[in-house]
Parts: sequence; C-alpha cells; structure tokens
Amino acid sequence: MYTLRIGVELELWVVDEAGRLCDGTDITEAHRQIEPEFIDPLIEVKTEPHTSERGLRRDLQSTLQTAVLAAERASKRLVPLGTPLTTSDAPANCERGRAFETIYGSGVQSAKNCAGTHIHFEQENVLDQLNLLTALDPALALVSSSAYYTGIRGPNSARALVYRTVCGDEFRCYTDLWDYADSLAEWRDRVDEKYDRFKQLAAERGVSPETVEELFTPEDTVLNPVRLRECQPTVEWRAPDATLPSQIIRLATDVENLVSHTQTASVEYGTPTIERDRIRIPEFEALRELSREAIESGLESPDVDSYLRDLGFDTAAYEPLSSSLSGPQKLSDSEARTRRLQQAGRLKADVQKLADREPGYSMSPA
Repeated sequence: MYTLRIGVELELWVVDEAGRLCDGTDITEAHRQIEPEFIDPLIEVKTEPHTSERGLRRDLQSTLQTAVLAAERASKRLVPLGTPLTTSDAPANCERGRAFETIYGSGVQSAKNCAGTHIHFEQENVLDQLNLLTALDPALALVSSSAYYTGIRGPNSARALVYRTVCGDEFRCYTDLWDYADSLAEWRDRVDEKYDRFKQLAAERGVSPETVEELFTPEDTVLNPVRLRECQPTVEWRAPDATLPSQIIRLATDVENLVSHTQTASVEYGTPTIERDRIRIPEFEALRELSREAIESGLESPDVDSYLRDLGFDTAAYEPLSSSLSGPQKLSDSEARTRRLQQAGRLKADVQKLADREPGYSMSPA
C-alpha cells in the first residue's frame, strides 16, 4: 500500500503543582519541536514527518518526554485535554495573537479555551484528500477529551462545539466545517475569498489591510477542521481534540490508511463504505448531521459508531477521555485543578509506555 508522510501537532495545557493554569513558555526552550501557542498556558509539541507508525510514535514520545521533564523541573505539569475545564483568560503573547484579539473581539475566547490535535498529510491526490478528511469529521468522537467549557458540562466534545460556533456569526466561516469541493481551484478560491473578507472585518475593527498582510497569509486566516497548507505542503486535519498520545498515534495511523487509499481508489458519494477501488462518503448534509451527533454524543451515538465502523475504524479500540470526565453540571475551580492533575498523570504514564507498544496498525514498518 502507498504510504504518506504524516506529522502530528499536539497542543497541551500547562499547570502548576496545584493544577492552576500557568505560563509554559519556558518549556518551549527545551526542544526545537516544542513551540509556544498564542497564550502562555498552551504549548504545542510537534513531530517530524514520518512514513511509519513506529517512527511517528517514537518521535512523539521522545519530544513529549523532554517536555514532561522540562515541565517537572519547573514544578509544572502538562495536561492533554480539549479545554482547560474552567476558563482560561490569558492575554495573547504575540503580535499575531493580539491582532486576532482585536479582530475577533470577545469571540477569541473560544480559541483561548481550546486545545486540539493537528495531523498533517503529505499532499498527493489533494482534492480527494480534502473531501475525504471532511467526511472523516465524525471521527473526532474517537478522541473527545472534554465535555466542559468554562466550567459548564456540555457536549461530548466541548472544544469542537465552541471553537466552531461561538466565535460570532461573521467568523464561523473561518472555524466551521466546509462543504466538499468540486475542484482544487474552487477550494483555493474559497480561501482567497475568505482572506479578502477577513481583511474587511479587520479594517472595521481598526486593523489595517497592510497589517493583516504582514501577519497573515490566506491559509493562516482559515482555521477550519480541514486546511490546505501550501507552504509545507500538506493537507491538515484539525478536527480532533488534544488527548493522550497513544490515542493520537492510533487515530493518525487509521486515518493515514484511509487517506493513502485515495491513491488507488476514487472518492464517490453514496452509502459509506471502503472498497478496493473506491471510497464512498455521504452527501454533505448527511455528514453535517453525523458531525453534530459526534460532537454532542460521541461514540454513544449509534449512527456515529456505525458510520465510523463502515469506514474501517475499530471504535472499541479507542478510549475517549470525555467518557471518564463525567461529573457535575458545574465544575468548581478546585475540582478542575484536581482533574487537570489527574490527566497530567495519565499523560506522563502514557508517554512512558508509548515506545513499548507493539505497532498494531497498518503503516509500513520503519
């Protein structure tokens, strides 16, 4: 089977020994693949591109081990949750982030309270990759990791809901799921049109077009679950929550097996199925309903579970953290701190065992 080069970016919350969100920028100095995010309590751990599950797993483990050790030396911990459970109100720490704050206004709060996983796939049959990854949006249910947003219990993936919908109506086209594209040119036209619109919205809020052009490329302004990255070049899948690395490796490998299949199989619309020479995906309106159910109920939705199984996922192999984080309707700061530390402990244990796991997936061996 043709194997794509893939890479992972995992966002993590930084907390102190009491479980309070804190500045994690010092941790980013420990490794070139650990980078700051636009608020101080959030960092990003990256891998290099890999063509094997083993290589991807070892790379992620090595960098995470460095990050965990750097955090512990500073009396801090790393938390793999889609939201910080209660509110993060840290200010933006860079010029680009401050521009986002000005342009989005109060809508930027959703971004400050969300942590996700980004999986990059080498560009090959790009249009089919874009449309297939769009159709895989309900797979976010496999790794949903927080049902809490600003202390209130909500859907199975609180991050996916708020990131996509609470930024304000004028900005939803930059964060929500896009329809399938008929051509690569059409997709690129969408990006360019959204960039022009973004500059208009920015100007209305006092940020000049020249400043936007200095700080943002067109692809930087669209933050949707599927992005075409021209500069790398990759197709980026941004649907999943941040979660435990073992679950991320499983998901990345499962999705890579599907995406690489587009090299020999056509992507068509119809009853969802994977066959030797074609991949059938649902019409977009049916997909949107499945995505809504995945966000709201996760794998507890029979339709979502069935859909993912039809596309070849072993849903029983996944253990979404959201299911273990059930609790009161309103979470106190004290309860949130305790839960953050519990999940930080789970992350550390998962990282330690990551390289010992036998490759149970289908990517080519290293």
